[in-house]
Amino acid sequence: MSTNTMSQPLAGRVAVVTGASSGIGEASAERLASLGARVVVLARRADRLADLVIRIEKNGGRAVAIAADVTDAVALQGAADRVEAEFGGADLLLNNAGVMLPAPIEELATDQWKHQIDLNITGLMNAIGAFTPQLVKAAAERGVADLINTSSIAAQNIFPNFAVYSGTKAYVTHLSRHLRAELGPKNVRVSAIEPGIVGTELQSHVTDQGARDWLADSRETMEWLTAQDIAETVGFIATLPPRVNLQQVTIMPTGQAG
Repeated sequence: MSTNTMSQPLAGRVAVVTGASSGIGEASAERLASLGARVVVLARRADRLADLVIRIEKNGGRAVAIAADVTDAVALQGAADRVEAEFGGADLLLNNAGVMLPAPIEELATDQWKHQIDLNITGLMNAIGAFTPQLVKAAAERGVADLINTSSIAAQNIFPNFAVYSGTKAYVTHLSRHLRAELGPKNVRVSAIEPGIVGTELQSHVTDQGARDWLADSRETMEWLTAQDIAETVGFIATLPPRVNLQQVTIMPTGQAG
């Protein structure tokens, strides 16, 4: 194996990253590009995506930005059609777009419930619907493709006031296990990554004061994970031998008990 291949294990692969304008998506796009993948970064904020593409290219990587909202199935299909036409299709999808809006259920924050379900579940399914045919085709041709879904430790553990968010992430983890059973025989690996608390923009969207106070206290008492920590894990999953599928990866801050 040449040094170039060793340092660029994802050379020749095409990775699509949703929610790529900040946080885990942004860091993962940079990591996948550094490993040799051509990266398609997808999010709503075109200006942030443009900056990300410039940064990736400055570091020797290759990236293309597509501004689209994952909750818009037509826009997602259009993005997938463009990836197919320009690059022959994706063989890695990091399904990462999401939002966290905790609040006591009795507040009846129904707009926030809907927003979390629309983005964390429907948006995820729109991306899966648009790109799964490309993943299956790539796996048939090259022997491997990857579907990596960003879930959360909240899919497993109990956090008061996070019921709706946690419910959406439980959906992501359980769906991923089923999709692995369906797609694994076709050489498409499916992984759910379940981070504990990660310092990203996600916390800035929280409006409930009790949840904001809880987050602030936790930041004082422990060192949170960084987006780069999760990006390293995404890169590790993608570079494993095709026979290896990390089905579910829980990534916790050392100081977070549960």
